[in-house]
Amino acid sequence: MKFHGIIGYAVSSEIRPGVWSDGITRRECYGDLIRNTRQYQSSDTLNDNLNISNEISIVADPWARDNFHLMRYIEFMGAKWKIINIEVQYPRLILTVGGVYNESATDVT
Repeated sequence: MKFHGIIGYAVSSEIRPGVWSDGITRRECYGDLIRNTRQYQSSDTLNDNLNISNEISIVADPWARDNFHLMRYIEFMGAKWKIINIEVQYPRLILTVGGVYNESATDVT
């Protein structure tokens, strides 16, 4: 199954001399969905946590190749999902996706 979506990268930038802030830079990516699974995880809260254990193989453009360590989330099926593992198989990156990504107010740029 073909995939097209957005990846969020946590990029630090200097907002004034000596003061750095992390923000999210969004970039488009293309690739293939190579595994599509879901799992409910019991928790002490009212609702169980939903995790997906999808693997998405993306084409690693120069930006993705040089900054894969900054990847935080991928948008898939209308939600943002945490990237929990990245396997480098140049020219591709294999992303393993976990639970829902919780965006903080400081993440948006």
